[in-house]
Amino acid sequence: MNLAIGDTTAEQIKIEIGCAMPLMTEASMEIRGRDLSSGLPRNVTITSTQIEEAMKESIGKIVEIIKITLEKTPPELAADIMEKGIVLAGGGALIKNLDKLISSETGMPVYVAEEPLDCVVRGAGKTLEDIERLGRVLVNARNRR
Repeated sequence: MNLAIGDTTAEQIKIEIGCAMPLMTEASMEIRGRDLSSGLPRNVTITSTQIEEAMKESIGKIVEIIKITLEKTPPELAADIMEKGIVLAGGGALIKNLDKLISSETGMPVYVAEEPLDCVVRGAGKTLEDIERLGRVLVNARNRR
């Protein structure tokens, strides 16, 4: 299938049928794009298995970065993470089975934050509300890099 699609369609595919591991029931959706061989618009049906394969490399990089980060994490913090788990936030947290894949690869519990699309902004807002007190933490973190 040689079909060109736009960013909006790609995002819709990721949200609706994107997955990091196979789904219990395969999902599919019909999309419209431009056939690269003819240049004409065409509808095709794609499956969650196809999208899982397409996302495999990117998701693999995410998992690898998490593992590297955990390896560099101080022991006390690693113990806390092991006990309380990893919390996924942002749009990527909505990729089906991403939490299960990360958990199986790290051996740690992994959870999706409540309202993952909003929690990063809310956290930034809370930081700004208490910038005087948290400023020292932010400056110390920056100096350690």
